[in-house]
Amino acid sequence: MRVCLPEKKQRLWVPNSEPVNQLSQFWYSQETALRLAQEAIAAVGEGGRIACVSAPSVYQKLRELCRENLTIYIFEYDKRFAVYGEEFIFYDYNNPLDLPERIAAHSFDIVIADPPYLSEECLRKTSETIKYLTRGKILLCTGAIMEEQAAELLGVKMCTFVPKHTRNLANEFRCYVNYDSGLDCGI
Repeated sequence: MRVCLPEKKQRLWVPNSEPVNQLSQFWYSQETALRLAQEAIAAVGEGGRIACVSAPSVYQKLRELCRENLTIYIFEYDKRFAVYGEEFIFYDYNNPLDLPERIAAHSFDIVIADPPYLSEECLRKTSETIKYLTRGKILLCTGAIMEEQAAELLGVKMCTFVPKHTRNLANEFRCYVNYDSGLDCGI
């Protein structure tokens, strides 16, 4: 487990960390990444385990916040994130359960996921990963057009909090959770 000490800086970032359009990457604004990271920390508490599935800007913000006794992993297709060592898990949504043996089922207190594409297939496959990883709590970020599928697959409800990105997206983007959240949803 990585323990962050307040006096240590955890600002490691990948070289050439601009989003790659071919990988369908869109970074959250700093404000959104902070809000989602704070939500995850509040949801897991002391000693919590957080999985960021295709959500590298939230992962980075979690590292910057440097909370003690948190275990944080990034599940990501982009191998630039391998600079994070053991915290990096190569992840391809096309093979949703192709994970290292050291990643046990139901071993994360919360899974934050942002499927790379707005398609039923991508959400369905990413949902397999989420269900495998989570002990219960799910924070999903995806397009508003995926609301019905997200509810069916994961039992999540749309929050009033609206995430923003560093670049404007053509699709309306939303957050969904399956627990009593600080993101102002009506659960």
